[in-house]
Amino acid sequence: MIAHLQGTLASKTVEQAVIDVHGVGYAVSIPLSTYYTLPSLKAPVTLLTILHVREDVMRLYGFATEDERILFELLTSVSSIGPRLALNMLSSIPAPELHQSIAHSDVTRLQTIPGIGRKTAERVVLELKEKVGRVALAASLDAGAATLDIDHVLGDVVSALLNLGYKRPEAEKAVKGARAAANGDLALETLLKDALQQLGR
Repeated sequence: MIAHLQGTLASKTVEQAVIDVHGVGYAVSIPLSTYYTLPSLKAPVTLLTILHVREDVMRLYGFATEDERILFELLTSVSSIGPRLALNMLSSIPAPELHQSIAHSDVTRLQTIPGIGRKTAERVVLELKEKVGRVALAASLDAGAATLDIDHVLGDVVSALLNLGYKRPEAEKAVKGARAAANGDLALETLLKDALQQLGR
């Protein structure tokens, strides 16, 4: 099993990073939360990884924190959750909040994730509630507070788009795109403007 990769960042997108390890490029699928932590190209980088083998396909999944990796493993243990949907869940809700949503049976919160309907959300809670209760995430209180602040702004942007008549899935997609292109500028006005530009494309 490949537990981690340490090398230089050869390329990155919101879905994948390529890590150059002594001349060998490893393509690693990543959640948005990990993408935001990646350094500039050619800079040193380390990702925690899971090698997922399915039939004749082997794919690496990478994470910035152990919390993300633990939750990914738990999520993919649910019968209806594959690696792609597990990444989507981690991209939509920060690991500490996702952990709490499952632990507190917050089906409504889980349903806000694109691709997660009520039945799937209920299955996630049913199969993982006790398991996540035994897992203590290592995220610091400071990091959690920062995440909540960012989430509050992103939620306000989504609400603004909903009020303008956009459907939730397209609004959330546009906000994710706006955040990815924000270059650290997470002001509500900037994110809303960028999201509207993406919706107009």
